[in-house]
Amino acid sequence: MSYEFDFSFLKDYAPDLAWGVWLTLGMTVASIIPGFILGTVCAVARLRGTPWQRRLATAYVEGIRNTPLIIQAFWLFFGLSVLQIRIGPFAAAVIALVINVGAYTAEIMRAGFRSIPRGQLEAASCLALTPRQSLLYIEVPQAVERVYPALVSQFVLMMLATSIMSQISAEELTGVAYMIQSFTFRGFEVYLVIAVIYLGLASLLRLVLLGIAEVSFPRRRRLRTPL
Repeated sequence: MSYEFDFSFLKDYAPDLAWGVWLTLGMTVASIIPGFILGTVCAVARLRGTPWQRRLATAYVEGIRNTPLIIQAFWLFFGLSVLQIRIGPFAAAVIALVINVGAYTAEIMRAGFRSIPRGQLEAASCLALTPRQSLLYIEVPQAVERVYPALVSQFVLMMLATSIMSQISAEELTGVAYMIQSFTFRGFEVYLVIAVIYLGLASLLRLVLLGIAEVSFPRRRRLRTPL
């Protein structure tokens, strides 16, 4: 094999790679909180909503979870343009990610709500808390704490899924890799470096989210503290 590996050319594309990383992180940050809120609302609707709310939430969750993310992004970016509704690549990517992660988060949060002991709800009722207060101050915090590892994994997967958005001209990290490879024809080196960058971003996001858990869930720290 006469192929000679060379990574030196990548320094010329460092600004492009930095922009791709920035856009990938921007999509991730812009999608996590709205996706979590949407998923939590849908979980509550499926558990306690009126019949039409349950049916609507179920249709959304099942419809999104059983169709590819790339098709959802295509529909937002290309499909809506037929109706003269034009959405930019970044906005379409973020909306698609929010809708997608919201559906998966709904099922995760639904499991979290169901894991809360019945006595917690009865205690809230005895304290004269309204259903809304019980949900916000008792159920949501406990549900999030119980399913937080699953949420972290889902959010990391969502960050990796931003790579699909290069198909709708969102120049995130994978889109930058396509561009560099088309100019240099050094696919092995380019995609190896991109894979390492994604590994670093995934590890960083996981550390940040676990750090948030350390601050937000003091009970976990107490349980780990040796007597």
